[in-house]
Amino acid sequence: MELSSLLSPINITLATLFVASFFFMRGKVRSDLVAVCALLILALTGVLTPTEALAGFSNSVVIMMIGLFVVGAGIFRTGLAKMISSKILQTAGQNENKLFILVMLVTASIGAFVSNTGTVAVMMPIIVSMAASANISPRRYLMPLAFASSMGMFTLISTPPNLVIQNALVDAGYEALSFFSFAPIGFIALGIGVVVLFFLSKLLVSKSDSSSGKKKEGKSLAELAQEYQLQQQSYKVEVKSDSPLLNKTLAELKIASTYDISVSKIIRKNGNSRFRKKLVEEVAGPKSVILKDDVLYCLGDIENIERFVSDNAFHLEKKTDASPFAGFQESGIAEVFIMPNSRLINRTISEISFREEYNVNVLGIQRQNEYKMRDIKDTKLHSGDALLIQGTWKDLANLDNRQDDLVLVGQPLKEAAKVTLDQNAPIAAGIMILMVLAMVLEILPSVIAIMLAAVLMVVTGCLRNMEEAYNSINWESVVLIGAMLPMATAFQNTGVDTLISGSLVNHLGDMGPYALLAGIYFCTSLLTMFISNTATAVLFTPIALKAAEGMGISPYPFLFAVAVAASMCFASPFSTPPNALVMTAGRYTFMDYMKVGLPLQVIMGIIMILALPLLFPF
Repeated sequence: MELSSLLSPINITLATLFVASFFFMRGKVRSDLVAVCALLILALTGVLTPTEALAGFSNSVVIMMIGLFVVGAGIFRTGLAKMISSKILQTAGQNENKLFILVMLVTASIGAFVSNTGTVAVMMPIIVSMAASANISPRRYLMPLAFASSMGMFTLISTPPNLVIQNALVDAGYEALSFFSFAPIGFIALGIGVVVLFFLSKLLVSKSDSSSGKKKEGKSLAELAQEYQLQQQSYKVEVKSDSPLLNKTLAELKIASTYDISVSKIIRKNGNSRFRKKLVEEVAGPKSVILKDDVLYCLGDIENIERFVSDNAFHLEKKTDASPFAGFQESGIAEVFIMPNSRLINRTISEISFREEYNVNVLGIQRQNEYKMRDIKDTKLHSGDALLIQGTWKDLANLDNRQDDLVLVGQPLKEAAKVTLDQNAPIAAGIMILMVLAMVLEILPSVIAIMLAAVLMVVTGCLRNMEEAYNSINWESVVLIGAMLPMATAFQNTGVDTLISGSLVNHLGDMGPYALLAGIYFCTSLLTMFISNTATAVLFTPIALKAAEGMGISPYPFLFAVAVAASMCFASPFSTPPNALVMTAGRYTFMDYMKVGLPLQVIMGIIMILALPLLFPF
């Protein structure tokens, strides 16, 4: 009998919650693994049915998170994030404190009209890009970004808990809230948040963060271009219709031997696709055919380039602004070193048939701090030579498997991920604006609007392919939220919610409305640390309504307390989707949320308990 009471559903639920919270706070085990284990315990012990246990993964919040990760990736990939971040930098300069305040204000303003999850998904790549441009750690900004999105509760649609209490009031026969009923609360919350986080957010940045970004494996594209002085030798040549070289391959033309220049890539117009980019890119090779209106990216001395243009009725465009990799999307450049025992030693580029053997072009050779960019096809390779090569990102990455002959420096696929599809930035901006309008004007359900935007990011070429879309999703955050959502169902099934409401009324009802308001606020705030804010609002709204009616006073301050407490939960990474969204990007631990978010949450609670009855009298 004693054992059966210990193993009652309510005890199992509470024990599971406490054990999971312990592991969350320790941070030694991945948070998504802890959440899944807690979910399995509730399912295996019969507290949740299999359907209830898995319901969280089909919840609209989880689906929205997946779609928003893809939308955010499209915003970043097209360079739209960098454009917006540069505007923020121009406004605030590179002063960290000015940037901090501006980020908080902009995020809260957007969050007033768009879901806080959507706000963070849109702003997160912008903030990361901005921090990189200003050479500062994004850790100070990402957590306040998530918190600010919840503080911007100026409107009825800013957070789901606002809608929860609105529905409860209407169903109970009370007057509905107006669109801006929450505005006074939003101004107070934002003011508190900016002041408190201005100081607490500095705890998130350590000395190692400032130097962590400086240590790199290999060189960036810009560094390679500068080192080999590609900018001084890069030109774009447009093929005219009357050229004698039309419809011939590069192998037939022998451009390198005749003019001592090399063609690194060809940009070709493609009007066949309605949705994809209008220009296609081809890495120049022996079999590449020159067609009308092609643009050839050439490397060489200006005298040789001009002779090449004059002999073949081409048009020399102005010198490229960056290098032959500028605008590259499918291809790029990298550096390889010749190994001491390589079979390539004492052989020339021509003898090796480097293009045919490795599917890449050799643009230059570095030997003992000297750079050779001319007549390289006849230069014999030595041990320790560095070769600047150019090809598709995939072919560059494949060289990592040829370590007997050469060693690839850096990680080309990571460099490829940094190349933005700038020509699609207006498309990404249009998709984002349409998504926001569809959500604000309720033209489509939010989850449908977000998923549609995610699909459009891929279809219109803002993301290269579906694989890139899948890779952009932070599955740890998705699994974490999906596994924790059913905890609310466990509370209902075991009667934990009834137990809490009864205790509140019995212990605090006789102490007056302020005591009851404080109890409801902090109980909501505490529970939101362990289950989603929406689920907590659903649980506590009827509790608060019954408690207020039992005392014969207005339910408005109590229901506002539920909405505010559920939204203003900052001490846990999984209480709100925005908190979870920034966790991985900011490399935060559970304890980071505790040391920054918990003090803010307590301060916010104390001030709100005093302010709410003044705004909405008992």
